[in-house]
Amino acid sequence: MSDVSIGPWAVTAEFSHEQLVPKMGIELVRCEPGLVIGTMPVHGNRQPVGIMHGGANAVLAETLGSLAAFLYAGPGGRAVGLDLSCTHHRWVASGRVTGVCRPLHEGRTTATYEIVISDGSGRRSCTARLTCAVSLPPAARARDAVRTA
Repeated sequence: MSDVSIGPWAVTAEFSHEQLVPKMGIELVRCEPGLVIGTMPVHGNRQPVGIMHGGANAVLAETLGSLAAFLYAGPGGRAVGLDLSCTHHRWVASGRVTGVCRPLHEGRTTATYEIVISDGSGRRSCTARLTCAVSLPPAARARDAVRTA
């Protein structure tokens, strides 16, 4: 068992030293069903020309969206990313960016999230959408079946 976690995720002990989240400097600000917020520094996550790397935006977006899907799936459930798309609206050259993740759809087998990443002045720099495959635990599936009957 591991004492390392990322939000509600317990990290498998043998991989605790290999996590991308701390390497990127991602910090979770809020992590609850329906809303996941995190920040990340530009420093250490740059392209060669000195601006935030688009792949760093993708890492932040997928991290926040995956956490949201994991929270939705609940204890005993599973979530894994299927599709990620990022539109980069403006570059960021310094400071921190903040990602805000909210659900667009949470269903029985998939969940889709919009992640808006903004610079320190609150200007949108990236919009991402992540779709995850989700597997709800048996109790949640039974509850959903009753609701839809």
